[in-house]
Amino acid sequence: MRVVLVGTLDTKGNELAYVRDLLAAQGLETLVIDAGSVGAPVFAPDIDRDEVFRAAGTTAEAVRERGDRGQAVTDAAKGVAAVVSRLSERIPIGGIIGIGGSAGTVIGTAAMRALPFGLPKVMVSTLASGQTRPYVGGSDILMLHPVADVAGLNRLTRVALANGAHALAGMIKFAQSVDGAGADRPLVGATMFGVTTPCVDRARRALEAEGVEVVVFHATGVGGQAMEGLIRDRQLAGVLDLTTTELADELVGGILTAGPERLEAAVRKGLPQVVSVGALDMVNFGPKETVPERFAARRLHVHNPSVTLMRTTPAENAAIGARMVEVLRHACAPTVLMIPGRGVSALDAPGKPFHDPDADHALFRTLVEGLSGHSHVRVEFRDEHINDPAFADAAAERLLQLMSRVKAV
Repeated sequence: MRVVLVGTLDTKGNELAYVRDLLAAQGLETLVIDAGSVGAPVFAPDIDRDEVFRAAGTTAEAVRERGDRGQAVTDAAKGVAAVVSRLSERIPIGGIIGIGGSAGTVIGTAAMRALPFGLPKVMVSTLASGQTRPYVGGSDILMLHPVADVAGLNRLTRVALANGAHALAGMIKFAQSVDGAGADRPLVGATMFGVTTPCVDRARRALEAEGVEVVVFHATGVGGQAMEGLIRDRQLAGVLDLTTTELADELVGGILTAGPERLEAAVRKGLPQVVSVGALDMVNFGPKETVPERFAARRLHVHNPSVTLMRTTPAENAAIGARMVEVLRHACAPTVLMIPGRGVSALDAPGKPFHDPDADHALFRTLVEGLSGHSHVRVEFRDEHINDPAFADAAAERLLQLMSRVKAV
């Protein structure tokens, strides 16, 4: 089992050598990948930059001749991710560590996101004190802020780099002691928002009563990305995707988008799933003063001082429904789309701020018309609110049925 060490050996070679030696002192065999593009490497890597850039569809020479640092970083990130992904298929990898500033962070975390959940990942980064979502995404990357720039070895950087190396060594050493209770049970991913909590909590308990382990993801963008990452890693046996609100943020322009590929992973991997339209009545923004001017006249609801919600319109709901149809029509595994006819969130009910039957019906109509007759997707319209106990019970029951059908094949 080896530990992957990623960095630019032309600018961070001495620092990488220091980390390599610390890991070796802990009895860990390292595999160093050089993603540099300008100067000569300080020491010979195990995988050189030529192999990295070839994996990105270019060459180290072409990158040097172009002289575009931004493109070099983009190519290095793409190449390192491809190299690490291939390595993980051929040899056991125990963990991965990277060090660097902005370029090194882009490159190192790209490699880490290509590896599965649970494999230890440490990024010693000068960007760790800021907005880290672009680098961590839905992965389980530990980012450590070195305080000083990673530029030379001194009393501060030695401590920071040693902490990163020893953190990785500790995670690898103690990985075997993690409680594996429930590992023999099927694992299901579920999506939840505060306004769909009663539904998802009840469905979760119903599934757990039948011997299913349920992992709930908060549908705040990163949550959806994390669940889809686990689906791609084939760690889930089924999906209870009742809260697809991130689609609204992606299509309308909110801050909690999970990206344009949201909803696609289960379809591509052929997982049985129950999908619903939870919280598609809202788009998320920050404090009220941060809502874009173009939405000033819209129906807004201040959820708390940090979160402002905006009601989706009939036209937006129709567009969201069309996107769901576009994805789900490619399903090759049994799928149930459940529509709660009396409201899609706690705010979407008679007397509540986002109650809007016309907007809901635009969504429902698009889904029913677009998916009717599909061989693998069954649309189930229910005369219930999404948080009604009967809706939650039915969602859990449908997923159990779908998973049993797949298991029986």
